Amino acid sequence: MSPPPATIVATGTFFDGLSARPHPVTLRLGSRLEITGSGIREDWRLYDIRASETEPPTMRLALAGSPTRVEFTDEALSLGIEARCPDLRIDDEGRGGMLRLVLWSIAAGISVLLVAIYGVPAAAAIIAPLVPQEVETRFGAAVDGQVVSLLGDPPLCDGAAGKAVLDRLVTRMTEGAVLPGPLVVSVRRHTMANALTLPGARVIVLSDLIEKANTPDEFAGVLAHEIGHVAHRDPTQSVITAGGVSFLLSLILGDLTGSTVIVGVGQAAIAAGYSRNAERAADAYGVAMMLRAGGDGAALATILERIDKDAEKEGSPTGFLRSHPYTKERAATIRRLAGARRPDTGILSNEDWQALKGICSARTSKPGDAKPETPGK
Repeated sequence: MSPPPATIVATGTFFDGLSARPHPVTLRLGSRLEITGSGIREDWRLYDIRASETEPPTMRLALAGSPTRVEFTDEALSLGIEARCPDLRIDDEGRGGMLRLVLWSIAAGISVLLVAIYGVPAAAAIIAPLVPQEVETRFGAAVDGQVVSLLGDPPLCDGAAGKAVLDRLVTRMTEGAVLPGPLVVSVRRHTMANALTLPGARVIVLSDLIEKANTPDEFAGVLAHEIGHVAHRDPTQSVITAGGVSFLLSLILGDLTGSTVIVGVGQAAIAAGYSRNAERAADAYGVAMMLRAGGDGAALATILERIDKDAEKEGSPTGFLRSHPYTKERAATIRRLAGARRPDTGILSNEDWQALKGICSARTSKPGDAKPETPGK
């Protein structure tokens, strides 16, 4: 067992941290540092003693977490303090500052995530209806090109007979509808059964959806649902939300090029995760539109259930159901809204339906070709 360290005695000046008045004191360094003087008695643990920067031979000591200070010039005491106080040179303020910086960074990150989850969607719901039609139309055209690129540049299906039928169908369905601009419907050859609604009253139909539709009313029901999203400006709200969230994430990730924002907007347009309320509203809008046009309002439920069944066989949701969940619940609601009455004939004649199904059979435009538009009225 090592003997206790020798006691070193010296004189110094004590400051209580409450005033600038100096107090002459005696310092005794053993296993602890004792500071005594007129009305002063301090007993400091060696592990709690910290040294401040001073010019030799003066040494200034402080007690961690306390405003008290003591100064002295005795060389023996200085050497003893250096040898016996293991944490003498620890920068408590700097360490505390780093901790505060870490804690504030964590708090800021959590705040950004909360804004992204709750604040951005709420703001998007307010902003979307205020976007001028001209701005939304230009924005939709830009998003259209980005989405087509993300899909692998599928060729535009522009068979003359099929396109003429699609034009007439869209005109018939949108008669009297209030939309945020002229409706633009295009069909692109793709193996995914889906229809994508973009800002600026744009709908991209992927050809496999037409292939999977057994009747023209099933296809028209899906199209009417997407037009419902157009009427409610859901795509604009979704893209604004995605852009805002992606921008916040780019701040966190340090993506100063903005690529996070660009990819987020395009992916939001492809897989728009609308809320249940938005889906219900689009379903109700689509049923009402089908009934006004003389079609089968329940046909959307039929194709949803069939695609859902096919997806179960494949083991995962695909195509239209990837972004439109809750199939059983929706199908029941759609049938209730449509009622029991069914039209005697389909929304298209068999001849027109076959022409529409062959819209991709004729020469299809290459990605660089001009993209003809399908007016809604």
